[in-house]
Amino acid sequence: MPTIIVIHYTAMPDTAAACRTLCNPDTEVSAHYLIAPDGEIISLVAEEMRAWHAGAGRWGGVTDVNSASIGIELSNDGYSPFSAPLMDSLCDLVAGIMTRWDIPAHRVIGHSDMAPGRKIDPGARFDWQRLGRMGLAVWPAAVDPAPLDQFVPLMQRAGFTATDDVDLALHCFRLHYRPHAHGPLSAADMALLTDLAHRFPVDANAPST
Repeated sequence: MPTIIVIHYTAMPDTAAACRTLCNPDTEVSAHYLIAPDGEIISLVAEEMRAWHAGAGRWGGVTDVNSASIGIELSNDGYSPFSAPLMDSLCDLVAGIMTRWDIPAHRVIGHSDMAPGRKIDPGARFDWQRLGRMGLAVWPAAVDPAPLDQFVPLMQRAGFTATDDVDLALHCFRLHYRPHAHGPLSAADMALLTDLAHRFPVDANAPST
């Protein structure tokens, strides 16, 4: 049973090329859904079946993310803004999946969240804040920050368990929550992470695979 939704971008020139790749067994990559810039939702793999979209990585206690997740590919080259019709369709789709499988908002993640250093999608242009406002993902508030030396433990509490390398984990966190931030770990990072980890911890009782 899926317990996670993973959002990707295709990093391909157009939807047709992405669809050919995702439907070709030789590529050994697939996803449950592909969304085109005009908002068309293309269903590729049944939600209850395993798709090859996540690869190596980890989220919380889940080490086989493919077996525990529904993957959504967004047709985007990785550099351009995501179109309004695409984002509208994505929000509708995510809301439906969350309802069908009782997936909480804090388990809607990006590919980069569970595979830091290997993947960067859906990237700095993706509007996580919009999904957070709609209850389709989480968006933290700035609170009194925990000490900097609590960064890794709080990251792991929030689900970011794929690395304990501070620099890599910081890059991963900022890509999602502070995409325009630079420099060393700061109190501004910790202010958001402190809220994230305490309000939206990964459920310790969630299935691990």
